[in-house]
Amino acid sequence: MLDKLEAIKKRYDELTEQMNDPKVTGDMKRYIKLSRDFKELTPIIEAYHVYRNICANMDHAKKLLATEKDDEMREMAREELEMLTEKRSDMEEEIRLMLIPSDPQDVKNAMVEIRAGTGGDEASLFAGDLYRMYSRYCENRRWKTELVDFTEGTAGGFKEIIFNVIGEGAYGQLKYESGVHRVQRVPDTETQGRVHTSAATVAVLPEADEFEVEIKPADIRKDTFCSSGPGGQSVNTTYSAIRLTHIPSGIVVTCQDEKSQMKNFDKAMKVLRSRLFELEYSKYLDDISKKRKTMVSTGDRSAKIRTYNWPQSRVTDHRINMTLYNLSAIVDGDVQSLIDALQLAENAERLKAAVS
Repeated sequence: MLDKLEAIKKRYDELTEQMNDPKVTGDMKRYIKLSRDFKELTPIIEAYHVYRNICANMDHAKKLLATEKDDEMREMAREELEMLTEKRSDMEEEIRLMLIPSDPQDVKNAMVEIRAGTGGDEASLFAGDLYRMYSRYCENRRWKTELVDFTEGTAGGFKEIIFNVIGEGAYGQLKYESGVHRVQRVPDTETQGRVHTSAATVAVLPEADEFEVEIKPADIRKDTFCSSGPGGQSVNTTYSAIRLTHIPSGIVVTCQDEKSQMKNFDKAMKVLRSRLFELEYSKYLDDISKKRKTMVSTGDRSAKIRTYNWPQSRVTDHRINMTLYNLSAIVDGDVQSLIDALQLAENAERLKAAVS
């Protein structure tokens, strides 16, 4: 354990030195990369100092037991050694989890896309419920949300809605929500009281910054059009809505949430960068999922991950076979217990893979 930590400490000191080098501070792309690495290693270094201090105190207690003649002092040293041995064991378990290679994207903001699937109007209403659930969850976490684009359903809800989540570690938490969410309930339009099954797809992407994805202006076709939906006098009167087409990839992004064309353009560029980044990031996820067949978060949008059953007030996450009977609280934003359980399951898998 100490050998591993000493090697990490050496890397940490190298990063500290490089970040104070004027040549590095002048290269913004490199400096941001080093800053992220430095920030990721800081908690491990803090734990290393605590662990090393515990080991030093244990050595001191052992020496006392070997040399001290006074029975009272020997008893105190024995008690301290027992306490420190337990502390060291706890710290080793904590550090082992810290040493599991983490996804470097976890610290980023997230972009969330919710799309109605099978089920017609009911699927759109469910997509609206999911949007409300995540909005409440983000509010509880004190994360900021920015609406990018949406298409309303004919009976309410959304056929599609895209929004950004701005907050440290947002992607690391929300990535477990990617996949097909299924709802079982009696629709308002159902006269016989029969339970219908509908679905919506959630995709969560890490936000890519301009240093990671370089987009050439010549590769983008920009179209403007009038906004639709809520927005007051500017709707259908000013060409503030933006449509960007990335010619090499064929990716099309629209944004009409803001009244300002410039603000819509900035938001659309964020989405475009994230979509282009996803093309490379999905290869990374595929590579990991091949190595660990039971991985919790593969990012597979076609996988059915969760069922929300209204008649039974039940929510079941199929990846970890976890069932909770507090549906109303969960759809009101209390999804942290599910995310924590998924994170725990993934960490257990990663720890097992690291040991084997």
